[in-house]
Amino acid sequence: MDELEPKTDTGSNTEKDPSNWTTGGEPMTGAQASYLKTLCEETGHPFDADLTKADASKLIDELRHESERVKSA
Repeated sequence: MDELEPKTDTGSNTEKDPSNWTTGGEPMTGAQASYLKTLCEETGHPFDADLTKADASKLIDELRHESERVKSA
């Protein structure tokens, strides 16, 4: 059985799927809300203030690909 080396195999814990976050079911943070609101305005997507941290993170990732500001950066 292969064992992970925590000092060299950092990929397993540096980026987690938001669905697996321990706190993913909590309300989104103020920073997430602010950024998401900006992205929603730029892309015409409706802003939902009741998203969880995990759902907000997923939507931010999705809308970043649609935003002209991010595309031109």
